[in-house]
Amino acid sequence: MTPTPPLVLALHDPAAELALVGGKGASLARLAAAGVTVPDGFHVTTEAYARFVEHAGLDAAIRAAVNDAVPDRPETLRRAEERIRELFDGTGIPEKIGGEIREAYSGLGPEPEPVAVRSSATAEDLPEFSFAGQQDTFLNVRGEHNLLEAVRNCWASLWTARAIGYRARNGIGHGDVRLAVVVQRLVPADAAGVLFTADPVTGARDRIVINAGWGLGEAVVGGQVSPDTVVVDRGSGTVVEEQIAEKTVLTTRDANGTHEEPVPAELRGRAVLGPGEAERLARAGSRIEELYGHPVDLEWARDQAEFHILQARPITTAPPEEPPEREVWNDSLTGDYLWTRTNVGEAMPDVMTPITWSLAQLWLRNTWPPAALPEPKLVGNICGRWYINISTMTAFGGGNGTVGSASAQTYGTLPDDVQIPPVPSRKRTIARFLPIAGRALPRLLPHLRRTDEKLAACPDLCERTRARIRATETPEELAALWDSDIAPLIDFIGGVFWAAGRRGGLGIVTLRPWLAKLGVPESDINTLVTGAEDTETAGPMASLGPIIGLSQLAKGEIDRETFARQWGHRAPDEFEVSAPRPAEDPDWIDRQARGMHEALTEVGTLLERRKKERDAALARFAERHPDKVDTLRRRMRGAAAGFRGREAGRSEWARGIWVTREFVLRAGALTGHGDDLFHLETNEILAVLRGDEAPLARVPARRAAYEHYRSLPPPPALIRGRFDPERWAADPNRRSDLYDEHREHTPMSESVTGTPGAAGTVEGTARVVTTAAEGEETLRPGEILVTTVTNVGWTPLFPRAAAVVTDIGAPLSHAAIVARELGIPAVVGCGNATTRLATGDRVRVDGGKGTVETVTATDAGAAAREPSAR
Repeated sequence: MTPTPPLVLALHDPAAELALVGGKGASLARLAAAGVTVPDGFHVTTEAYARFVEHAGLDAAIRAAVNDAVPDRPETLRRAEERIRELFDGTGIPEKIGGEIREAYSGLGPEPEPVAVRSSATAEDLPEFSFAGQQDTFLNVRGEHNLLEAVRNCWASLWTARAIGYRARNGIGHGDVRLAVVVQRLVPADAAGVLFTADPVTGARDRIVINAGWGLGEAVVGGQVSPDTVVVDRGSGTVVEEQIAEKTVLTTRDANGTHEEPVPAELRGRAVLGPGEAERLARAGSRIEELYGHPVDLEWARDQAEFHILQARPITTAPPEEPPEREVWNDSLTGDYLWTRTNVGEAMPDVMTPITWSLAQLWLRNTWPPAALPEPKLVGNICGRWYINISTMTAFGGGNGTVGSASAQTYGTLPDDVQIPPVPSRKRTIARFLPIAGRALPRLLPHLRRTDEKLAACPDLCERTRARIRATETPEELAALWDSDIAPLIDFIGGVFWAAGRRGGLGIVTLRPWLAKLGVPESDINTLVTGAEDTETAGPMASLGPIIGLSQLAKGEIDRETFARQWGHRAPDEFEVSAPRPAEDPDWIDRQARGMHEALTEVGTLLERRKKERDAALARFAERHPDKVDTLRRRMRGAAAGFRGREAGRSEWARGIWVTREFVLRAGALTGHGDDLFHLETNEILAVLRGDEAPLARVPARRAAYEHYRSLPPPPALIRGRFDPERWAADPNRRSDLYDEHREHTPMSESVTGTPGAAGTVEGTARVVTTAAEGEETLRPGEILVTTVTNVGWTPLFPRAAAVVTDIGAPLSHAAIVARELGIPAVVGCGNATTRLATGDRVRVDGGKGTVETVTATDAGAAAREPSAR
């Protein structure tokens, strides 16, 4: 007869294995058994959770609530969470379970001992899935009543919206996961933090990285404070790098649990770890890594010079110690051409996974026939980033080795000293293209009819297709669905995108030169080329949709479900298939809404103000050119139609990417290969689904390439000739804006100038950020947003900013278009803004002239402008 599993176990009990105490509990038991200093405590086992659910008859109700939840619809996840939370709150813990918990608690000490109560699921802290932050933790819990309530709240956190969605997206059945609870004495920490036995950025195993902050560790782990960073060389065991941060917040205990409070002034700039302490921690980390057999990250706390390990889990992204030979992604090696990622860099700003690059090429063949040229390539992959071959473009534009004003608006004006090498044979290139165009146009031209109707159909088509993907039960069924539904949908969206972008003819690119030829001032040109003309009947551009939707949500004009359905697919990495969609995160809307409350000016006010400015500019034009007013209005309508069509098509293509993401996630779940499939191309994934696993042999080399290129600085926006990324990255004098194989580079300019994006002059404090998520946390109302490149995922930040400055961009790039619509000054395509400016610099931005002047510099900003810093 099988013995009944225990309800409670001592922390170090040999029976404390994964199925009984969850991932976190099993890890702590392993550490305790090995003699590592961990706080004393006990496990409330998964058997206790199972008996609680069984005793109250909750299982059927939980399944019913979860079955109604859809991973990419946050409102359904929240409803499931709320329903299950009500079930748990209304159910008392059976006396048998409560009695054993009370007895174990009393064994920790005679007084009501303050404890940490941590959830421990059976599918967390594993090499395949970390589940970090999916379930709840409660600190400084005192007394039997509060302890039992905290245990029950941990059980309920198995069913938070975030946890339900995470499991669904990773193909983990809800019935396959159970929850234990770890109860430990709370370390009265004066300092705490995290230790990584492999570099969390590069994966290097010769470096141990330690983050440290004052107080309990929650402020460090949760990202509320910038911690000290100490790097210890594994070989010598000595500190080789130390960055002491200005630490402003710490977590401390109070009567009700914990709270955050300011760090005392005398501690803010002081190193948290004293002499020899980082080395001691590093030795402990190395020992634990040996125990686990792979790199780990540890949470630690210090109490009166003694270190306690609070948690250990695998670093799921750490590369193998002997990395495989990596693929080379570098189309600059195909010849002497000029490449640019201006404009396309905003669509795909980061390193692409192979599935994303595969899909991008498919999309380009459907929407831009020249992209199908085999040689010379019009579109290339350089270090995992998307580039356009300007040399090939000029072969179609007259072959004179220049970029015309229309292309300059899309790809930016080239520096005067940059030459465009011609393709070897312009005639042969055009001859190769003609049959491609002949095959493509008959497929694309029908989409010019009923384009609005087709655009409107895309959301429902995508939602239905995602539902069909989720409903597939076998790999063969999913492969068949690709052929019958998914591939045709991608073709359809590509055709609609092509047609929508051709609205208004050449109005987008011809309006600005026409106005300039008439002598219209640059400030008025910026106002008149906005895409908002006739907004009352045609609606706003899709790129403004997220912030308008957030404004409507705040006013109660739409509900959360409507907002998520309309705009939950738009994100900074919306064209990267492996990146989660905002609608997959139940907290995303709340974070965006909070950010909108911090807006410098309400969105509706910005748009109304812009309309008045446009009317005034029209009136001034009419005074100077009364005979051309009708022509101007016609051209403005054409440009507006082009802007709106292009942005609407782009929005639906992003929605189509979401469909592909759903396909890859489902393929990974059905085949058991998880996120390895993001490193295959579409045809290779189909082969795996049909039983041929040979393509999987390519994954290690591709994953190694992906991680390698992510570890390098982003390559320059302009590249001429054959580019060696490793050699360039090692050059202390490298330029981030330009690389030319054929000449020595002059140092990057100390002044910051770019292309006028949106007219207006403003002075403010610079805030240099690298990601939209960082901007959400740090950008304050009225600051100057300085970053490499923006896209629609950055749009909710714009109403907070007094101006926008980017390294990459052109007059028709996202930053310029949205800034013009909102009347926010913008300078784009500076090339060096993020390297020449620093957070805290006082700067003056002139969006009409395209200049950024430093009024007063911080020490960091001054150092960046020193010749030795280049």
